[in-house]
Amino acid sequence: MTGEPARVRQMWHLMEPLHAVLYYAPAAFEEAAALGYDTEERWASYFAWRAAPLGAAGADEVVRTFHSFAPGMVDRHVPAGWAVAGPDAVLAARLRAVDRTYRALFGDRVEGPGFAEAAALARRAAEAASAPGVPGGLGAANSALPWPDAPHLTLWQAATVLREHRGDGHIAALTGAGHDPVESLVSFAAVGAAPAEVFASRGWSAEEWGAARLRLQERGLLASDGTATDAGRELRAKVELRTDEEAAAPWRALGEAGRERLVELLGEPWLEVIGSGLLPSENTLGIGKV
Repeated sequence: MTGEPARVRQMWHLMEPLHAVLYYAPAAFEEAAALGYDTEERWASYFAWRAAPLGAAGADEVVRTFHSFAPGMVDRHVPAGWAVAGPDAVLAARLRAVDRTYRALFGDRVEGPGFAEAAALARRAAEAASAPGVPGGLGAANSALPWPDAPHLTLWQAATVLREHRGDGHIAALTGAGHDPVESLVSFAAVGAAPAEVFASRGWSAEEWGAARLRLQERGLLASDGTATDAGRELRAKVELRTDEEAAAPWRALGEAGRERLVELLGEPWLEVIGSGLLPSENTLGIGKV
C-alpha cells in the first residue's frame, strides 16, 4: 500500500498506543477504584472511560458505537456503570489518569516544548475530523468535549478524537461490506490480524462465533479451516482501505509538513509506550498486522 492511505494508516499506528495506554495503566485502575468501579478485571472501567463522552448512554447506544462487543457483555456494564459514577465524574477521572500515566512514562518532558508542539499539531488534525458513517458516534462525542489546558492532556485527547473518528469510519466500512459485529471480528481473525482467542475478549459465545464463521463460509469469504479465501482477503482489504480514506481528512488538513513533524515529535514517546509493557502484544485492532 502506498500514497495517502499508507500515510493515514501510519498515523493510526503512531497515535493509537498514545490513546490506548489509558485502558491498561495502573493509574487508570486506581482512579477507577476511587470512583467505586470493580477493578478485578478491566471491563467495568473500560466501558466507563470510553463511553463517558456519550453521556449516560444506554446499552443499545454503546453496542452500536463500540460495534465489536457482544450485547450481553455490554449489558453487564451499561447502564449499571453510571450508578457508580456519572459521565462528568468519569471524564474528570480519566484526565487525571492520563496525567498520572503520561507523567510516569515521560517525566518532566510533558512540560517541555516538544509536547507542546506535538499537542498543537495533533489538535489541529483532530479539529478537522468529521464523523463519517455513524451519527452520534464516538468521534463526534469526543470532538465535542472541551480541550484541556495542559499540552500532554491535549495530545491525549487529540489522539482519542482521531482514533474514534477512524473507528466510526471503520464501522461504516464494515457495514458497507455486509459484516455484522461478530462477522467483523471473524473476518479480521481470518486474515491474521490476531488469533481468534484474542477476540474472545469481546464476549461472543463459541456458538455465535461458529455461526458467524458459517455465514462467511456460505458467502465464499472463509475456508473450512477458518482462514480467509481470496475473496475474503480482497473484501477485508477493501474495508481497511475505505477506513483509511474515511480517516484521511484530518491529515490532509494538517498537511504533509505538519504530519511529518508530528511523526518526528512522537517517535520517542511511541517507543516508550510500546516498551513500557503496558499494552498487550496481541490486540483486536491488528496494530502492526494490517
